[in-house]
Amino acid sequence: MARFLKVFFLTFFISALLLMAGFYSYLRVFNPLDNLGHDINNPDNDDEDDIEDDPNATPLEKAIKHSKRINVLVVGLEHVRTDTIMVASYDRKNKLANIISIPRDTLYERPGYTSGGLKINAVYQSESIDGLIDAVESLLNIPIHKYVTVDYQAVVEGINALGGVEIDIPFHMKYSDPFDDPPLYIDIPEGRRLLNGEESLKFLRYRKGYVNGDLGRIEAQQKFVKETIKKLLSFKLPTFIKEVYPYVDTNFSISELIALASDSVGFSMDNLKTDILPGDGKWINELSFVIPRREEALQLVYEMYGLIDDESESKASE
Repeated sequence: MARFLKVFFLTFFISALLLMAGFYSYLRVFNPLDNLGHDINNPDNDDEDDIEDDPNATPLEKAIKHSKRINVLVVGLEHVRTDTIMVASYDRKNKLANIISIPRDTLYERPGYTSGGLKINAVYQSESIDGLIDAVESLLNIPIHKYVTVDYQAVVEGINALGGVEIDIPFHMKYSDPFDDPPLYIDIPEGRRLLNGEESLKFLRYRKGYVNGDLGRIEAQQKFVKETIKKLLSFKLPTFIKEVYPYVDTNFSISELIALASDSVGFSMDNLKTDILPGDGKWINELSFVIPRREEALQLVYEMYGLIDDESESKASE
């Protein structure tokens, strides 16, 4: 009987390994991410062959067509508004990644809207995720292939699944708002700390005390994302996906996420670049806005798709 069990479990283990290897080999050949269109919100306009033959097609349109990049809109929700808006872009072929954060006060003009309704963080409330995708595509001139929206609970569950994230706290973060929903009580001392899910959520929600206001908060969030990705790379990604998937809203399928995890094998943190959408602060009707500098934003995108390099961009800005 003991010999039978030993043979049974050995056979089961080897079979499981072969099935897993076969599944990952299948994803390498028939990767579901290869079938993503380039105009997600308007699939009828996805004329890739026309772009190739069109003499008026821009270098960016051609680069997007030939690229293995997947652009994901990552949205952190605060009730009905978006508290955090990021575009995470990953070049699956060259294993290069970019994160572009979009300030919540970014001006996005919409017919029929005035005042606070012209801020990009108000789009989701009235037009849902499709409207926000349209807004971001318009700002950056790139297709958004997938989206992920996370609420407070998703952040807590995700960070706890990782065993916490270590981050430098730049100053003593102390703030309370008993009238917030849920009530907010933050007390995180300065220094390098391992934050659990609840503490990470408080760190990400904290707004006061940054010298450069909301931009300082965005930079802190980007550092946190970097540390989270670093932790993820040493973690079993399929296990993490399984733990967090029920708590997020996304149009990724499980197979697409596993394929993306497979494509990320060998990725180095040295190949991750973070940026904030270029813009200028301006008061309009007693409200603070960020006016996008569209030419500089387009430079970021051109660099992302390999149409210009860092040196060219730095020389152009001198």
